Amino acid sequence: MNKSEIRKKILKIRKKKNIHNFKINVNSILNILDKEKIYGRNLGGYYPYNYEIDIIDVLKELEKKNFLILLPKIKINSQMNFFHWSTKDPLKINKYGIPEPTSSKNKVPDILLVPLVAFDKKLNRIGYGGGFYDRYIKKTKKKKKIITIGLACSFQKVKKISAEEHDIKLDYIITEKHC
Repeated sequence: MNKSEIRKKILKIRKKKNIHNFKINVNSILNILDKEKIYGRNLGGYYPYNYEIDIIDVLKELEKKNFLILLPKIKINSQMNFFHWSTKDPLKINKYGIPEPTSSKNKVPDILLVPLVAFDKKLNRIGYGGGFYDRYIKKTKKKKKIITIGLACSFQKVKKISAEEHDIKLDYIITEKHC
């Protein structure tokens, strides 16, 4: 199957399943950070959208552990940046229907939690097809070390994703089964 077919199939399955029961354990993330000796406190997350795995409880726990939580904002030229957000702060809905922070404090994450539609054992991912995360990760890795951790449900794993030159592999992928 090509990326478009995989995306369509997994999104259909994801919509049918009650993924609110699928939880990511914050300790899985903290273990990776310990292993990688990452001591930066800027953590890029995402606000769950379109049946993505809900990480709001994870973000709350990490905020309690003094991580600075950042969420993406989509820019006009199909780019994105990350901005400070506290779990107590309001959000505004962007033109794609995705909640974004209202802050104007642009920060670069040390750790980036990445939503995905599908993934394979080689840490390739398929998103929604816009390339936002691939572009952001590529641009950021030129400037600094950043650890990328994909978050998904185990049923989103596929046998093989044909990666293209512009596709960026993740450093780790965590599912509810790793918890």
